[in-house]
Amino acid sequence: MAKSRQHFANQDASLSPTAGRSREWDGPSRWSEYLNLQVTSPMTARSHRNVSSDGQAQSSSGSHKGLNMQYVVQLTQVAEGLMAKMYRLNQILDFPDSVNHVFSEAFWKAGVFPNCPRICVLLSKKFPEHHIKLQLERVDKVALDALHENAEVHLQSLEPWVQLLLDLMAFREQALRLILDLSSTVITLLPHQNSLILHAFMDLFCSFVRVNLFSEKMPRKMMLQMYNLLHAMSRNDRDCDFYHRLVQFIDSYDPPLKGLHEDLNFVSPRIGEVLEAVGPIIFLSTDTRKLRNEGFLSPFHPRYPDILTNSAHPMRAQDLANVTSYREWVLLGYLVCPDELLRVTSIDIALVVLKENLVLTLFRDEYVLLHEDYQLYVLPRILESKKMAKSGRTKQKEADLEYSVAKQVEKMISEVHEQAILSCDSIHRERRILLKQEIGRMVLFFTDQPSLLAPNIQMVFSALALAQCEVLWYFQHVGIASSKSKTARMVPVDIDPSDPTIGFLLDGMDHLCCLVRKYIAAIRGYALSFLSSCAGRIRFLLGTPGMVALDLDANLKGLFQKIVQHLENIPKPQGENISAITCNLSELRKDWLSILMIVTSARSSINIRHLEKATVSTGKEGLLSEGNAAYNWSRCVDELESQLSKHGSLRKLYFYHQHLAAVFRNTMFGPEGRPQHCCAWLGVASSFPECASSIVPEEITKIGRDAVLYVESLIESIMGGLEGLINILDSEGGFGSLEMQLLPEQAAVFMNYASRVSIPSSKLPRGVAGFLLPGHESYPENNNSIKMLEAAMQRLTNLCSVLNDMEPICVLNHVFVLREYMRECILGNFRRRLLTVLKTDNDLQRPSVLESLLHRHISIVHLAEQHISMDLTQGIREVLLSEAFSGPVSSLHLFEKPADLNTGSAAEAVCNWYIENIVKDISGAGILFAPVHKCFKSTRPVGGYFAESVTDLRELQSYVRIFGGYGVDRLDRMMKEHTAALLNCIDTSLRSNREVLEAVAAGMHSGDRTEKESYLRQIVDMDTIIGFCIQAGQALAFDQLLAEAAGAVLEEGVPLIYSLLSGVVKDLPDEIPEKKEIRRMRVVANSVNLVSDHDSEWVRMILEEVGGANDGSWSLLPYLFAAFMTSNIWSSTAFNVDTGGFNNNIHCLARCISAVIAGSEFVRLEREHHQKSSLSNGHVAATFDSEIQSRLSTEASIKSAMQIFVKFSAGIILDSWSETNRSNLVPKLIFLDQLCEISSYLPRSSLEPHVPYAILRSIYGQYYANSPSAQLALLSISPRHSPAVSLAHASPGFRQLRGDSTPQSSATDSGYFRGSSTYSQEHSYAPDSGTIRSSDSRHRNVRRSGPLDYSSSRKVKYAEGSTSGSTGPSPLPRFAVSRSGPISYK
Repeated sequence: MAKSRQHFANQDASLSPTAGRSREWDGPSRWSEYLNLQVTSPMTARSHRNVSSDGQAQSSSGSHKGLNMQYVVQLTQVAEGLMAKMYRLNQILDFPDSVNHVFSEAFWKAGVFPNCPRICVLLSKKFPEHHIKLQLERVDKVALDALHENAEVHLQSLEPWVQLLLDLMAFREQALRLILDLSSTVITLLPHQNSLILHAFMDLFCSFVRVNLFSEKMPRKMMLQMYNLLHAMSRNDRDCDFYHRLVQFIDSYDPPLKGLHEDLNFVSPRIGEVLEAVGPIIFLSTDTRKLRNEGFLSPFHPRYPDILTNSAHPMRAQDLANVTSYREWVLLGYLVCPDELLRVTSIDIALVVLKENLVLTLFRDEYVLLHEDYQLYVLPRILESKKMAKSGRTKQKEADLEYSVAKQVEKMISEVHEQAILSCDSIHRERRILLKQEIGRMVLFFTDQPSLLAPNIQMVFSALALAQCEVLWYFQHVGIASSKSKTARMVPVDIDPSDPTIGFLLDGMDHLCCLVRKYIAAIRGYALSFLSSCAGRIRFLLGTPGMVALDLDANLKGLFQKIVQHLENIPKPQGENISAITCNLSELRKDWLSILMIVTSARSSINIRHLEKATVSTGKEGLLSEGNAAYNWSRCVDELESQLSKHGSLRKLYFYHQHLAAVFRNTMFGPEGRPQHCCAWLGVASSFPECASSIVPEEITKIGRDAVLYVESLIESIMGGLEGLINILDSEGGFGSLEMQLLPEQAAVFMNYASRVSIPSSKLPRGVAGFLLPGHESYPENNNSIKMLEAAMQRLTNLCSVLNDMEPICVLNHVFVLREYMRECILGNFRRRLLTVLKTDNDLQRPSVLESLLHRHISIVHLAEQHISMDLTQGIREVLLSEAFSGPVSSLHLFEKPADLNTGSAAEAVCNWYIENIVKDISGAGILFAPVHKCFKSTRPVGGYFAESVTDLRELQSYVRIFGGYGVDRLDRMMKEHTAALLNCIDTSLRSNREVLEAVAAGMHSGDRTEKESYLRQIVDMDTIIGFCIQAGQALAFDQLLAEAAGAVLEEGVPLIYSLLSGVVKDLPDEIPEKKEIRRMRVVANSVNLVSDHDSEWVRMILEEVGGANDGSWSLLPYLFAAFMTSNIWSSTAFNVDTGGFNNNIHCLARCISAVIAGSEFVRLEREHHQKSSLSNGHVAATFDSEIQSRLSTEASIKSAMQIFVKFSAGIILDSWSETNRSNLVPKLIFLDQLCEISSYLPRSSLEPHVPYAILRSIYGQYYANSPSAQLALLSISPRHSPAVSLAHASPGFRQLRGDSTPQSSATDSGYFRGSSTYSQEHSYAPDSGTIRSSDSRHRNVRRSGPLDYSSSRKVKYAEGSTSGSTGPSPLPRFAVSRSGPISYK
């Protein structure tokens, strides 16, 4: 603290009046903080770069007659640093309104001022009164006491900002002194004579005005008063040393324009001269018609396009590049020097500039309202002059002219505000349209004729500068509001946020800058050639008689000789690689600037007018003109990039980046937007970090972060537009309209109508008007849809091409590669599209429709892929793979299941739907499996479709083609998990009913009917277990359909692999146990339906995975299944001819019984083998080799278990039949017949010993004798009761007509009708023959009359291949005449 105050004291001493005014270099020495830390961007060199690097030419030997231009440049840089600090302070304080004393909550929490609002605001309002006179203890005693306690802390927080006030005061004194010195010593400040020094002078002048105007936006009064109060508290009521001088400084600049008017009164005439001199260029820049018609921005002659050079306006082209600065000079010059408006020509100049502006930009995005300031501070001065002229009218005639001009100026200032509000936007829009056209033509011309770029480089700079000005103006005027501190009048600014010309200007500027950078070597070569020729001309001019007569002093003569030497030493570009030439011409520019500083000074004996008169008589360009041209062209050799940055950089748009992003979104994909413009919108962000000032170190981080967020926001918008274009094409109004197809019924209506269309009386049939014919879009009256498609396709391909060719965007250490974003966007959109079309409004989308929609989307992606140098097809495969595989893609080839299942959402959704709605039927839609049609059916829609629409083979093949093998595995695994749970329920039932089942088995074998029936009634939850088994059968049926679909797709896609797999399966060894490789091969073959018995293999896999069938109770499985014949479920069971199944899916129970018995036997035998192997411990390997069980022995065991089931099931069925209960008999018999047909281990002949086949034939005969429309079902006692549905069923009798369609061999089929159909006495009494009683059983409750009398005394024999008995009564005639039997045959 003491050190800082000592610094203040020292600083104050250096600013004291005793410091001599002649000590010029004391000024720059105090600004080391602002000069040593140069700003990170070329911003400080924006308008004075032409002298900043060369301003040090004034050496100690450089003649005291010259001007110190380095000091001018340095003070301009200091002004930039001061405004950067003030801007940062305003940010910290949440941009307070110091004029109206309005401060937000964030202001007091910023930590700069003490949180004592009442005291602080009072000190600010009562400025410049001293705090002693204010009696602060009466205002807020508590806050004042707190200030006493923490005075040192608050003093330290205010100290750096009070130092800023001191810097502002010092800058005001030194800059004002230098401005006055320059205006009094420079001979001429006209742009065509002394443009270099003029720009340096006016830059300092404008910076001086801006700094003082900007200082009003920070709380200067509160800062000084509060600091002095805290200083007095901590230093025994003593004021700080600089307090009174700062009070005087702040008071004199309150408001700032009052002090500026007084301070700049002496330089006002010189400013007026300058503004008059730049007036013609300003008029030219506003005359768009003249600019267009006379070709000021055209490299070729506007009226003679064949003339490829346009050298009519070379100097004007250079002046147009500076017109932005000229406009700023006019706005600021007349604001602080209002008396210059009374010049006759000044009114038009001011009117033109004021009419097209509403705000005056001070620094970055800080501004003041231009017209309010003119009315508050300029108009009173004009009225005062008018009053003085009016009072002096009778005394002098000149007062009349002064009065008339003052009156015109008063009228102009009063009316121009309304004019600006109404016309400024239209003026600038017209100018933007002109620049859009001119820059567009310029880009095309220089792309075609790059050799003409170098001679017209100044014209390029002019076009860039004008476009830069228009773009900045547009965003500076978006959303402005009038300041409450000035006037209550609101300023409505109507700026179109969807103006497409902004995109065109940004794109044109970007293309011009790229052309300049591309041909930078050619421009350098042209500039070097010009400088080489210039050397001879300057040497000639120096030798003219006029120059010799001037008798230049040694210093000036030496400088001219240096200029000639520099020019003659320039390397010649002929025959060399120009890009390899390194040439630093800063010394040339430094020496020429030294000459200018000498000859423009009034203290020099040789001035600019002498040189002009001495050399202009030669009829050529004067010496000064040649030197200035050499200066400008030398910058095209080694400072071309800085010039390009000066005229073409849009880094200031950072301060409007939110508006920038909003305008981009409104224009990019609008009707006049162009996809190729997005490169320019993104490229702007690369220059944003250049706005940061190292005076404020934290700015670089904030601006860099904002630039990155801006780029990410724009990329998000671009990718959103890209997605929109793809989705437009992938819609029903896009490519979907080209895929329109008629239903067969609609086509028939159209064909009937077309056949009658020639008859005049024919009318359009009902329903035709609502349909559109395919190809309707080809008619001229319907081509709007095609135009829309063509436009969308054109935009899509253009955008893809532009983004693919775009260079990476670099923002600090962030690199944005648009190709990568585009790839992620397209693939992400494809993923979202997949998940969207997966479900309809009702439920799951049909897989075939889903496949069609995905094919359409992929075709659009392929269209885009032609313009992208990336493989999107591989990406689509990865998306489909990730949506089908439930796990990280890196784990695809790992056999163990990954822990984190983070993918496969699409396939999982489809699989869950199939499991829940088809296998489990949780919606109660009445899902039935139709074996004939190989699909599931439903009595009502499941979601949006009937079950047959989503479960037939075509739909499942579409599912396989979409999700591939991993999707098949996922669905198969989910069905296995569900079936494993059902098998576990069977296991639980076997364990819980084991004793009962053992008793049932004993009763069945002993033939004790009463005991058997009593035990059967003790089985727990039989109907529940039957329901579980039916679900398992549905899962088996669905999985076989899935395997068949997978096999068909595999055969279609990779037939060689399919044939190889089918050939290998035939030769797999049949042994128990199987080797691991053989087992895996069989599993793969089963998944594509290449294994003969799919169901048993599938159940076997499930039991092996879960370790099922490991209990002795599983040997009772046939008895449990046989007990199902006593369930009440049969009372509601009816056979459906149309589906080949039962109305309650009981045929799936047969499938489950066959598969579970076979699979459990396989697992049981394998487990027994492993147990024997573990007990032997490997010592009797030879014995085990000889005891390896073949598959045939396993099949024999399965057949035995199946025959036990059939035998006892038939017994239970026939025992339960009676005269009063016959309705359940037929479905049970058909069920057993279907079981024999389903099971590959149970031949059809196995049922013959128990249920004569003639009975089954007669049953099926009744079903198939009638037509399909007259369905018949045996549901009640009445023999003529007809079933609900009819379908063709593969009954034995029907199969003789249509051929064998089951996977059984012909030998097995023929056995149904030959030897296996013959009864014998041995068969009747054999243990496995299937009879219902043994030799010593009693005949209790057995029907002895009618066709179902299976007594031992009755023997029936059939002839070979015959269906009638050879001896004894035939079963069919007995059925025909029996009135007590269950069926009546006619």
